[in-house]
Parts: sequence; C-alpha cells; structure tokens
Amino acid sequence: MSPSSLLAPELQAATRLALEAGQLLLDHLRRGLSVEHKTSADDPVTAADREASALIMAGLHAAFPEDALLSEEETDDARRLEHRRVWIVDPIDGTKEFTTASPDFAVSIGLAIGGEAVLGVVYAPATDELFAGAVGAGVTRNGEPAGFSTRPEYVVSVSDTEYRRELHLHDLPGLAPSGSIALKLARIAAGEADVTFTMSPRSEWDICAGDALVRASGGLLRRRDGRPIRYNSPHPSLEQGIVGGRPEAVAWLEGELAARGLPTAHLGLTPADPAWAVLTPADQAALTGQSGVSVRHAGGRALALLVVDPATREVRRASGDPFHLERLTRDVTRALGPLAPAAQP
Repeated sequence: MSPSSLLAPELQAATRLALEAGQLLLDHLRRGLSVEHKTSADDPVTAADREASALIMAGLHAAFPEDALLSEEETDDARRLEHRRVWIVDPIDGTKEFTTASPDFAVSIGLAIGGEAVLGVVYAPATDELFAGAVGAGVTRNGEPAGFSTRPEYVVSVSDTEYRRELHLHDLPGLAPSGSIALKLARIAAGEADVTFTMSPRSEWDICAGDALVRASGGLLRRRDGRPIRYNSPHPSLEQGIVGGRPEAVAWLEGELAARGLPTAHLGLTPADPAWAVLTPADQAALTGQSGVSVRHAGGRALALLVVDPATREVRRASGDPFHLERLTRDVTRALGPLAPAAQP
C-alpha cells in the first residue's frame, strides 16, 4: 500500500470539515459580520473565524485523537512539538476579503508529518471550489483530477495588498493580484496560475495546505532565501517571504526578482541567516547576540533595520528608507503585536 493511500481517511475527514466550515462562513455572511482587529486594519478577525476553527479542531481531534493541532485562532500548545503529525489550520485564510464581500477567501486544512506538508484541503466557499490532494496522490479540483499548467508565459499570483502598495511600481510580467495565499497555492496546483511569491512573511497556517497541494502536483515552495520550509516549529510564523509553484516557473521568477531587486523582510535575524550579510560590518558587530533584529533587504543591501525587544516590544532601533521602514514595521507588528516606542532617556 502506498503512503498516499494510507492518508485516504485523513483526506476524507479534512474535506468534510472544510465543507462544513465553508457553510458556516456563508451563514455568517448572510447574517452580517462583527469585525475586530488584532494588530491593524489589515489584520481583522470575526466570530466566524473562531467558530470555524472550533468546528475543524473538534472534528480533527475526534477523528485523529493522537495527532497534534495548530490553528491561527486557538491558543498554541507547545506539546504539539512532541508529535510527528500535526494538523495546521487556518479557518479563514483571507479574512480581510471575507469581511469586504470579496470571494477570495478560503478554509485551509493541512497535515504535516515530520515537518513536511503532505496533505492539503483548500475550500473557497464563495465560489464553491474545493481543492484536495496529498503528496504521491495528486490533486483534484471539485473531484476532478487537476495539475500544473503548461502555458509558456507564466501567471504570477501575488498579494493584492502587496501589489497595491508596491508591486505595481515594478515591471514584473504576468502579475495577477488576489487575496488568500492558500487559494493562490491551490490554484497554482490546479493549473490556474503558475507561481507566487511574497515580500512579507507568512505563517504556517497560511501555507501548509497549499504547500502540500503544490508538492502533490510536483512543485515546490520555499523561503525567499532558498531554504526549505519546515512545519511544526516552536514559532509558527515564518521569518521571511516565500516563493513557489511549477519548478521551472520558480527558477524563472527567482531570476526576475533578483534582477529587479524586489525586497523581502527577514524577521528575527541571526548571524546564521543568509540575510545577515546585508548588514554593515559595524551593525553585525553591534547586533551579534541580540534578539529581535529584523531587516528589509534587496540586492544585497539593507533597506530598513528594526530592533525590537521581543519581551516588551519596545523599539530599540529603527533606521533606513522611510517607505521600507514602514513596511518592515508592519511586518514586525503583525508578528509580535503593537510595538512600544523607545523609552526616553
């Protein structure tokens, strides 16, 4: 029996729960939403997020009681780190779109085993699109087999927020802005686009299911610095942007990004990270051993630098180009919460 066939019960359960959660979300839309915000207007949350999360987590626990669970909307339990299998859930990927009547949001349910994404279900309730798959078993869209496109000119699926704020200023070809990153990855896996990237970091729950779908179609997803993504980490927010899709499209896109010097952030920078090299020798000496160092960089140079005390969220240092510093501050705020200004001497 193949490894993929052994995951058939998991795929069936995740599909059922994604559909049930999707119906719950549509019911909330019909009744009207009450919207709160976590860190900024770009980071909303609703009762629907929490109820969909509770539904999915309860269903997964009932079906697979020995597995660990991680959801954006639940309190993290460090005991998950002791488990080889962990379900990684975003009950609404694209909550901003959900709250603004855009159809571009999705339920995302992924399974990681040994740190690798192996199974994903992504359901877009507003358009009734269900993407499901497992590594070794391929991908389906609404029950029909799907796979990568063979189009010669690549469609580059990008964040509509990043496009509006920055990407529209560049001449990168083939850009197609949209919301949910989980849905982007699912549509790439089914041939509706070819490749994606982000400048800002993402979290494990944003991408686990979509990563599994891309891998199930024969593609890849990795960090912008080329290193692999590992799941069920102690801190499930990735430190940097991502790039992924059809392998040949990823190779092309990485060349285009390098040629144009499109930036990315790296949060929680350490001397072991490739981006450490963009700091000046003086900054490297001053910041070695410090935590809370974040940088936005491109073309081998730092565009903005932010040093924040992770415990107090006090800003110790902020420097660089104002535009890039504002973007970096948004990324760090989303990861840590609202920042405190530097203490006055």
